[in-house]
Amino acid sequence: MQYVGIQTQQSRNNFRSLLLLCLFPCLVIGLLFAFCYLFHLLVINNDGMTQAEPLGYSTGMFLQIAPYILGGVLIWFIIAYFANTSIINSATGSKPLSRIENKRVYNLVENLCISQGMKMPKINIINDDSLNAFASGINERTYTISLSRGIIDKLDDPELEAVVAHELSHIRNKDVRLMIVSIVFVGIFAMLAQMASRSIYYSSIGHRRDEKNNTAIIIVLIMVITAIGYFFSMLMRFAISRKREYLADAGAAEMTKNPLALANALRKISADPDIEAVNREDIAQLFIQHPGKQAINALNGLSGLFATHPPIEKRIQVLEQF
Repeated sequence: MQYVGIQTQQSRNNFRSLLLLCLFPCLVIGLLFAFCYLFHLLVINNDGMTQAEPLGYSTGMFLQIAPYILGGVLIWFIIAYFANTSIINSATGSKPLSRIENKRVYNLVENLCISQGMKMPKINIINDDSLNAFASGINERTYTISLSRGIIDKLDDPELEAVVAHELSHIRNKDVRLMIVSIVFVGIFAMLAQMASRSIYYSSIGHRRDEKNNTAIIIVLIMVITAIGYFFSMLMRFAISRKREYLADAGAAEMTKNPLALANALRKISADPDIEAVNREDIAQLFIQHPGKQAINALNGLSGLFATHPPIEKRIQVLEQF
């Protein structure tokens, strides 16, 4: 794998985060206008309309509802962005780990942070016997490393130190900030999809004027939701590269000077990474190894193109070649 310096990786992740922040409102506006146009074109009785009239009506509708949609999305984004720690802790079941509870973990994290000149992040624990870990946060005040009870109890000191170093590399490389932005955007799209689904339901119940019109409404909304899902998934795949895990592995090897320790840790993690509390795919991508069994479908057959993590066997192979 081609070497990428820390400064380069940080710059790339900062650029991708900024790109997501800029492209997201543009995507919402574009899809909203497409919805308004198709709504007038397919649903409203347009007998006798010229070709320009649906465009004029849809533009008027767009200008009326766009401020409310964008305002709601902005409020949701602000709340989710600054409440991401609580959201992630709730989704993973992680809780603060005090120094009194486990001095061993604190000593390992402190020693690594001192050696790298980093501010020590918060440490959380997930009460699950499976082996997994992740880093989260958007700045030094919120950076957190979460470790499962299983990974603390079942790894020896060099292996656990290597896992901690991997998560510190994610923090140092600004991977976690990019991941948080992506999680917030996934949540916004999920909210919009849910609103659209409820609109379909209530529209079909409250307005039985014409079966044809109801069918058209459903088709339009499905098209919009499908477009959102497609474009958003492509945007996320463009912004978030699976190479981040290889780079974090390399960073851990550099910090600890012991790549085989991380290779051994990954072997143990791969045997039991399933954290029961985690049932959201957006949260799952934070972990050092996917914490659940990924569904087998046609997409997963394309050489793991849509997987959130690279194959752990390849990661181990790279580490053993250091």
